[in-house]
Amino acid sequence: MISRRSLALTLAMAALAGPALAASGRGSVLKMLDPDNDGTVDLAEAKKAAAVLFAKLDPDHDGTLDVRELRGRLTAKELAMADPDHDGTLTLDEYLAVVEQRFKAADPDNDGTLDAKELKSRAGRALLRLLK
Repeated sequence: MISRRSLALTLAMAALAGPALAASGRGSVLKMLDPDNDGTVDLAEAKKAAAVLFAKLDPDHDGTLDVRELRGRLTAKELAMADPDHDGTLTLDEYLAVVEQRFKAADPDNDGTLDAKELKSRAGRALLRLLK
């Protein structure tokens, strides 16, 4: 039987480790999206990552993503807004247009790059959903 002290110690260790693990996860995401290792992600790097993910999400290789293939990366409303021809799917160009919109929303200083702080913002997290 687990003693109360052991349980309390385990919970305390988990609470202390949580933020460190979350921070290391964000760092690895930045490293994954930042092949030139300058500590930021530019639009070209974001679009490259998005194109790679698009190919992975398109198992039938029809060149489009439907709501099922998007796996929750966009809500139905967001998909409808991003779908100019209203066919219920996104082509790669349509997907990259959404990536560009979210990139710009996550770049409040308009310097053309996103650092770790900007990627942690609400807009940055919305962008990351389209990249990983």
